[in-house]
Amino acid sequence: MDFSYTEEQQLIQKTAREFAQEHLAPGVIERDEKAEFPKEQLKLLGELGFMGMMIPEEWGGAGLDTISFCIAMEEICAVDASMGVIMSVNNSLVCQLLYKYANDDQRDKYLKKLASGEWLGAFSLSEPQSGSDASNMLTFAKNNGDHYIINGTKNWVSNGISCDIAIVFLMTEKGIGHKGISAFIVEKGTVGFSHGKKEDKLGIRGSDTCELYFEDCNVSAENLIGEEGKGFKIALGTLDGGRIGIASQALGIARSALDRSVEYANERKQFGKTIGSFGAIQDKIATIATNVDASRMLIHKAAKLKDVGKPFSKEAAMAKVFASQTAMDAATDCVQIFGGYGYMQEYGVERLMRDAKITQIYEGTSEIQQLVIARSVLGD
Repeated sequence: MDFSYTEEQQLIQKTAREFAQEHLAPGVIERDEKAEFPKEQLKLLGELGFMGMMIPEEWGGAGLDTISFCIAMEEICAVDASMGVIMSVNNSLVCQLLYKYANDDQRDKYLKKLASGEWLGAFSLSEPQSGSDASNMLTFAKNNGDHYIINGTKNWVSNGISCDIAIVFLMTEKGIGHKGISAFIVEKGTVGFSHGKKEDKLGIRGSDTCELYFEDCNVSAENLIGEEGKGFKIALGTLDGGRIGIASQALGIARSALDRSVEYANERKQFGKTIGSFGAIQDKIATIATNVDASRMLIHKAAKLKDVGKPFSKEAAMAKVFASQTAMDAATDCVQIFGGYGYMQEYGVERLMRDAKITQIYEGTSEIQQLVIARSVLGD
């Protein structure tokens, strides 16, 4: 097994790292404090081709493999996890879904603009009464022949305020569970389609998360993705790839915690010695370093399976559950290594701890990932 990066992947890593240091690091603490969406930085990221990395060039993307996407995500999230989730949603949940499931007219109209970074997309599955039970939907799209009338509320929508289009999963037939769910493209500005306030979150505060409201919203039947009743299958197939993106986000946070811990341990002196010479600190750093490397290998294994067209649901779940736990543990230990300074906002490591937590929750909680893994292993 070859663990080395190709020349192209090395260039992507270098480009993403330089972009993150030059354009994301300045002001990252202030953007977090003010919950400020990184609009200008996002435009530059799109110009680099990082908003549709896995989409073929004919549809506006960069035509790269999933490992390249993971490499870029790690570098971006090591500096600004808020930008990372914006990037991940557009790449993994929106562009990949449209490329795999949309028809050519829909791809031509929407995918080219999304993959090129001209537009931003959102993915909307959850509702106020649902969470892990994603099929428990109330939002309904009534079929009126050449259009649908939508009424209801969706929540926890990343990119929901800033998006140009949202991929929305809705009930089109009641009483038959997930078989009654369909997927639609809803454009910003559609009459009857609006968003709520920006949620005040613990972490990833630079990204916008909100509710979406539908009040007699009229959407053309041309915006139905695939067939009626196929939406839940589309959602699950898309989330497998999305979990690779979130695992990469967690990896970036964990690696940042490692880098900051090592730097501080080599500088900070107590009792006449650097704290890195103490066994307790060495144990923490060794554990973080080991788990960071293990996370990267799990992520890249899932990405490779995806790229060669083999099943990867179990591997994506393994990567996400392990990398997200690594991020939480690494960030917590980083704060501990910094001591009192770690608790202060100006040092930026408490933000890692706050950002890490969501990786254990969205796009499938850690408990759901364990269920996916267990069912796969047990053959259920």
